[in-house]
Amino acid sequence: MSELKRARIPHPLILMTGCIVFAALLSYVLPAGEYERKEDPETGRSVVVADTYQEVASNPVDLFQAIVALPRGMAEAADVIFLVFLIGGAFTVVDETGTLRRAITALVRMLRGRDLLVIPIVSLFFGAGGVTQNMQEEIVALTPVLLILTTRVGFTPLIAVAMSAGAAVVGSAFSPINPFQVLIAQSVADLPPASGLGFRTVFLLAAMALWIGITMRHAQRTRITPRLVGISTNERMSGRDLLVLAMVAITFVLIVVGLLQWEWGFNELSGTFFIMGAIAGLMSQLGLTGTAEAYVRGFREMAFSALLIGFARAIFVVLDDGQVIDTIVHGMFQPLAGLPPLASALGMVLTQAVIHVPVPSVSSQAVLTMPLLVPLSDLLELPRQITVLAYQYGGGLTDLLTPTNGALMAILAAAGVRYDDWLKFTLPLYLSLVVLGGLAVTVAVSIGLT
Repeated sequence: MSELKRARIPHPLILMTGCIVFAALLSYVLPAGEYERKEDPETGRSVVVADTYQEVASNPVDLFQAIVALPRGMAEAADVIFLVFLIGGAFTVVDETGTLRRAITALVRMLRGRDLLVIPIVSLFFGAGGVTQNMQEEIVALTPVLLILTTRVGFTPLIAVAMSAGAAVVGSAFSPINPFQVLIAQSVADLPPASGLGFRTVFLLAAMALWIGITMRHAQRTRITPRLVGISTNERMSGRDLLVLAMVAITFVLIVVGLLQWEWGFNELSGTFFIMGAIAGLMSQLGLTGTAEAYVRGFREMAFSALLIGFARAIFVVLDDGQVIDTIVHGMFQPLAGLPPLASALGMVLTQAVIHVPVPSVSSQAVLTMPLLVPLSDLLELPRQITVLAYQYGGGLTDLLTPTNGALMAILAAAGVRYDDWLKFTLPLYLSLVVLGGLAVTVAVSIGLT
């Protein structure tokens, strides 16, 4: 009887395959349609031309074509998949040096009796990653290290995901400077990059405080017996360990600068992490062979997680082949035109949340939806900044839940956390954060934020 009560969401591969088949079914149910597109000279991205939607000849995707979308999805997500492999290999090398384990031991020793402080420390680190670089895929490779930390202090694997991936998503959604989200949206909306920075920062701090507080409370309620998991409490960090950690920190700083100043993409990130791992291995006397073997182990451990990212991209491929993505967007936004300004703004939050399920890339969602919403907001005399806020909070926060977010599914798989257990923890927090985002939009409307 208890087994019946504890009905489980299927294995991630089954869930993702089901989503692909469902996307194919939508191509039979929904009318095919598309908007005209043009290249934005500032961003170089293809953006939608408002008021150009028209129905086109139906192009349903049959079951075989849907399955063929799997390798196509993996090919389209190749840069992200290779990033996961190379980060995984690099941090496996760093882990082989023993530096991370000794650093965890030092942190636990320093916080003895105050273990809950691990959560805000780690959450703020990953939250900052979300704020500055939309960090998600990079977390997949760090999950084994996080599991060592949480097991060492008596937290469940779910807490490892919450204080890493969860904090990063919250940071990304409320960020004032995320180059893959708010800066793209502001560019499409013809707004200055730093506009609304102070306003966003206030609600970013509130959102992070809410996420960290609830995560700490859940961790306290679900504590387990701490285990050493192979870590000697007598180990001390050496000068070489400090050099390795400094190099890791420099790598992250370099990545942030590259993303913000040098227009780096996933390939540059992959190369940077590969170099970091190679130097760490040689500095720690693993040798060329030892470093190469560590890379191979890392690649092997990341294989399933990388596969899930390709499966998630295949869902978008099927919807795009069926030419129903623009139909979904058109159907969601059209009713907003007849609403009062505040109701329209809040409606944008909800519709952006729904659209993020079939369009899981926040940057793609920005260039798809913002050209449609900017003329609507102008018509309603609604400041464009509010339209950007609605996109951020609606689309960004949905990354906490949607199974089409390949990075989230990969992190859950790497941590051994079931998707339904994650939903049970996250859904109330997600709703609270959406309410907070709705409050931010309401305040922005009332003060006429520009």
